[in-house]
Amino acid sequence: MKSREINKALEILKDKNTLLYPTDTVWGIGCDATSEVAVAKIFNIKKRSESKSLIILVDGLEMLQQYIPRISKPVFNYIQKISKPTTIIYNNPIGLAKNVVANDNTVAIRIVQNDFCKELITKFEKPIVSTSANISNNPTPKSFQEIEKSILDSVDYIVNLQREEINDKSSTILKIGKNGELIVLRE
Repeated sequence: MKSREINKALEILKDKNTLLYPTDTVWGIGCDATSEVAVAKIFNIKKRSESKSLIILVDGLEMLQQYIPRISKPVFNYIQKISKPTTIIYNNPIGLAKNVVANDNTVAIRIVQNDFCKELITKFEKPIVSTSANISNNPTPKSFQEIEKSILDSVDYIVNLQREEINDKSSTILKIGKNGELIVLRE
């Protein structure tokens, strides 16, 4: 079942389409994070301005370094110790779609811990977008059953895994300060 869902999700991502899928936090709407066309579809689905950035998922440190080539030693060491979903806002990303990068040239990236997501990203060999499965400014759904019909109808494919799980945890969000220090934005 999982391998069939990964293969179908890969087709969707390669075709620059959108996906509704389970993550290590809440259900996410995703696409190829390097494709402006695909990312624009997500902003449209969420009815969200492109000035608001999206979270990107990578499968590990090696992939992270392809898009964030300059990671300070303290941040690098911190990342290696993370045990819960943690999103870090990095400066000066490269190789990502322009519309996933914020106006201040930052991007929010999380090394994913969910097995399905990790395997999907590894096989896709590129990062994917992960934004909560809701219309902008509406509550974030804690389970698949809470996802609005308009979202379900708007995405190109819905992954058929983990639909019974309830997940109300968001990721910790950290930002890298001017002196390379980590600043907690959300715990």
